[in-house]
Amino acid sequence: MEIFLQEAKASSRVLASLSGADKNRILREMATALRENTEAILKANALDMEDADRNSLTSALKDRLLLDEKRVEGMAVAIEEIAALKEPVGRVLDGWVTEDGLKIEKVSVPIGVIGIIYESRPNVTSDTAALSFKSSNVCVLKGGKEAQYSNEAIAKVLRAVLKRNGLPEALISLIPDASREGVAKLIKMDKYVDLIVPRGGEGLIRYVSENATVPVVKHDKGQCHTYIDEDANIENAVKIAVNAKVQRPGVCNAMETLLVDAAIAKEVLPLLKTAFDEAHTELKGCGETQNIIDVVPATELDFDTEYLANILNIRVVDGLEGAIDHIIRYGSGHSEAIITENITTAEKFLNSIDAAAVYVNASTRFTDGGAFGFGAEVGISTNKLHARGPMGIEGLTTYKFKIYGSGQIR
Repeated sequence: MEIFLQEAKASSRVLASLSGADKNRILREMATALRENTEAILKANALDMEDADRNSLTSALKDRLLLDEKRVEGMAVAIEEIAALKEPVGRVLDGWVTEDGLKIEKVSVPIGVIGIIYESRPNVTSDTAALSFKSSNVCVLKGGKEAQYSNEAIAKVLRAVLKRNGLPEALISLIPDASREGVAKLIKMDKYVDLIVPRGGEGLIRYVSENATVPVVKHDKGQCHTYIDEDANIENAVKIAVNAKVQRPGVCNAMETLLVDAAIAKEVLPLLKTAFDEAHTELKGCGETQNIIDVVPATELDFDTEYLANILNIRVVDGLEGAIDHIIRYGSGHSEAIITENITTAEKFLNSIDAAAVYVNASTRFTDGGAFGFGAEVGISTNKLHARGPMGIEGLTTYKFKIYGSGQIR
């Protein structure tokens, strides 16, 4: 592991000499290579899917794991979108002259070597590799064993493009020891690794956060809520709520709990019940919800659970304050939404909720690097430092100060 990371660290010097135009050209070549190797990638993914069946993975995990031609094309498009973004490195963020005549510039620079630990979704391999390359970082990738064949096939395609351009393949690497012991070594290699981004289950996040000596940006669980206010447009409320849960239940920005203002519960809950029944959603509800519609009783544990499946909690709350209290207690700082036509209520919700993304009259499903215009994301950071929300190329940079003098001493 140490030799592997030494090579990764050494390769980072090569990126310093690459122009933005060169990086963008190579990224476009990577996108083309993914398209040209779609068949090989899908064959590898089929092996992972066979293992998923043998190991009885849940339908949600299988959905995250599955690749088809459309998803491979989506990976290629994401890389092209990343290539089209403005150059993140070398930007002068600020500048001034001190009383001593020193000219100081605050300039964006890459972080260095970034270790990314993730589960299930093979597209993360290409997304994070492209974002890291664009921002002049080396990426060390540790995907889940359930996606081993897919990740290896994707990385092979991207590394071949690097080699063809005379660049070290170590710029994009899968760690040689993908076991738990390998991860334990990686997260303590602060001599070579500058940042760890874990994205996956709650257990993985907790393990990395508690054991890493390398700085960590957490992609924590998505305990996302939508609150339907008494002043909501009911038609919009039903449409948004269904989208937030059903459109893709197995992802972190899907809604897990729906909060409904008691003032309109009798009106809106039957409509929601009909819509969610059509989507085959399993509904769990509080006592007040059970008095209005037929749902399974929800426990306190349910309200603290990220299902990543087509299961939804419903709680009737006492207006805006009740919704805020619930989100403060159970939210994970990921994405929260309010449906209302009352501007004052909307602004109070936006200002009171401490989350990376807070929505008015829109689905939480938009918390995504692609949807935000970043091309993709390394993860959805629930940290407050150094990056928050969808972590694109700017989140993969830091800064340094360049100081120009003319003989000053102190």
